[in-house]
Amino acid sequence: MAAPEATHAPAPAQSDPVLDGYRRSIDNIDAALIHILAERFRITQAVGRYKAETKMPPADPAREAKQIARLRQLAVEADLDPEFSEKFLRFVIDEVIRHHRRAQDG
Repeated sequence: MAAPEATHAPAPAQSDPVLDGYRRSIDNIDAALIHILAERFRITQAVGRYKAETKMPPADPAREAKQIARLRQLAVEADLDPEFSEKFLRFVIDEVIRHHRRAQDG
């Protein structure tokens, strides 16, 4: 019978204070993004309820196009890839519309 192979867990990486500082900043930004998204969705859910009550359609393609153009321009000004910003916003908008449709369905 063969002896079981020894498994070696990777040695813990030595702490790098510069990298740790960057990572703490990234963690703080990620937390802020989550809180901002949560607040945005609280507001858009209220919009969805209002649209359902007033029989407005869940999607507003003209507003969506305007917002995408506005945020693409902001991305350019912020030195962020406008394609990325549009994909991100489209993902958020699609989720909002899904919530609005759900509000209309009761």
